[in-house]
Amino acid sequence: MGQISSSLSSGMKGVMEENMKKQMDFQMDAFQLQMERQLAMQNEMRERQMSMGIARAREIVKYYGSFYTVLAVLGPIAAYRTKSATPVIPLIPLGFVLTYQLDAAYGTLLSRVRSEAEHIMNDERDMISLPKGMPTFEIIESVRLENKKKQQ
Repeated sequence: MGQISSSLSSGMKGVMEENMKKQMDFQMDAFQLQMERQLAMQNEMRERQMSMGIARAREIVKYYGSFYTVLAVLGPIAAYRTKSATPVIPLIPLGFVLTYQLDAAYGTLLSRVRSEAEHIMNDERDMISLPKGMPTFEIIESVRLENKKKQQ
């Protein structure tokens, strides 16, 4: 009788272990799928925010470009009439600003910034490291408990 119960329990043990492994594999696959979806969603939101920023920069360029064009036409006329270069002096710094905005809206500024960010992440990692390193669960939990004690 003892042998029968022993063989039954070992058989059940094997089945339970197999079922447990299947459950763990299923959970791991579900977790991976959830993580992939979350990453895809975050990337989609990042791309939408970036496209809104670029569209906003292009809209600003339209208004600023119009302002600069009016200034570029009226400044020399005013300089000619007043016999002074003072009305055209603002064109120099404003020209740099317009060039920057055009580069940001239509040029390669974002590509250059991305390249520089990649360089910093690859070669100058110490520039972006957090003070005291990455926060751990224990640190966050101790801060939470301290704040809870202060509230009481």
